[in-house]
Amino acid sequence: MIYRLVCCWVVCVLSCGLMVTPAAAADSLRVGVAEADITPPVGFPIAGYYHERLADGTIDPLKAKAIVFRDTHESAALVVCDLIGIATDLSREVRERAAAKTGIPVKNIVLAATHSHTAPDYMKELYLKLGNEPQEPLRAGYIDKLINGPVEAIVKAHTAAQAVDLQVGAATQKTPVSFNRRFVMRDGSVRTWMNFANPEVVRSAGPIDPEIGLLTIRNKQGVPLGIVSNFALHLDTVGGMKWSADYPFFIEQALRKSVGTEVISIFGTGCCGDINHANPSAKERNKADMIGGSISDSIQRQLGQLQPLERTSLNVKSRVVKLPLQEATKEEVERSIQILNAAKRKEKVDFLEHVTAYKKLMLDHLCHREPHASTADHITWGLSRSLAGVGAALPVDVTVMTLGRDVAIVCLPGEVFVELGLAIKQGSPFRTTLVIELSNSVETIYIPNRAAYAGGSYEVTNSAVQPGSGEMLVEAALSLLREAASADQPGQ
Repeated sequence: MIYRLVCCWVVCVLSCGLMVTPAAAADSLRVGVAEADITPPVGFPIAGYYHERLADGTIDPLKAKAIVFRDTHESAALVVCDLIGIATDLSREVRERAAAKTGIPVKNIVLAATHSHTAPDYMKELYLKLGNEPQEPLRAGYIDKLINGPVEAIVKAHTAAQAVDLQVGAATQKTPVSFNRRFVMRDGSVRTWMNFANPEVVRSAGPIDPEIGLLTIRNKQGVPLGIVSNFALHLDTVGGMKWSADYPFFIEQALRKSVGTEVISIFGTGCCGDINHANPSAKERNKADMIGGSISDSIQRQLGQLQPLERTSLNVKSRVVKLPLQEATKEEVERSIQILNAAKRKEKVDFLEHVTAYKKLMLDHLCHREPHASTADHITWGLSRSLAGVGAALPVDVTVMTLGRDVAIVCLPGEVFVELGLAIKQGSPFRTTLVIELSNSVETIYIPNRAAYAGGSYEVTNSAVQPGSGEMLVEAALSLLREAASADQPGQ
């Protein structure tokens, strides 16, 4: 009897030790990084500005860059794409295919966009492809590449996953490259894209976030495999009609010169819906190479100060949040069609009226099972097979990936205001929290904080969701972070 009790006690102690020992948890984690090319052909539509533009060349390639985490009990993937946004249709296709090939749960796979404006305007072409509707062979062929690229990157990263050494921390961007682009005016209004030379400007309407979140991955021989960085700055610094990954390309090039030629730089765009690169105190704007080089310098100065991540148990938490959509009445849709037709005829149209008209057609498509208009006849981005007629609320994912007690990656949909990202960081129980916007869904368009709706201007005009939606995301993210922190407590 005593022998049996002793044996049971030994088995229990050994089992519990294996469950909670940090060394055992560290040994179980495998991490892989990989990339795939998603550069479109010349002649494919290039993003933005409410009219079709066709790319005429390439400055630098567009890529999908993946990091996969594999633990004994959990797995997750984050793939960041050089795209202006992630259509829900695209994220669903990629996540389902990648899950089938790797076994990673669909809900644990996140696609994020860097928000490059010199990337493809692909949403209508994806919409046609998924509906088996006629389209040009060049465009249809690229949609296949666009779907397969992120899947390939995830599969390669999953296959390459190995025991690694992780270091985590944050750098501070001291050279000014990011600026709040909303301004309080003397009449009490808020306006976007002003300059302090304007005597009507009182002050910037909000803060910036100078922190660069960092996670480095090295194999057990000390060879650098990847650097994940996260910074809140809008990507619209190149312009023109050629493909470019914008300033993150220059971050990667600089890091490869200093750290290792094969290192994969995965840049996740922080919450920067109200942040851009235009210094309101200067006439000239910083260029992509200067911005990327400066951010890279900040990263390199901090690499030697990062802390090793000793406890690496992986937790992944996700939640679907239903954000209330704005409405589009029949009268608003009819008026919007008139404005869009006038713009196509190259008649002079007020910019914010043009933005509103485009948004109303998109909302008509999303909110109504029987829309007031034939949406695909009027807009290109904003079309969705999976969200058409979804109703009064837009279902979006909030996903949190945590490693041990020290690092969290928070993935949010849409173009999120910096105030909301800062609120998540300030409330996070993890020492380093990377908040990545434009994940899995771009159909929200901008997501301002509640106070910004009172001020108005471009970003509020170009938001598809109602006031308070941003705070709903903050609440969901903090709730998931607390769940993850509690799950990693000793004895759990």
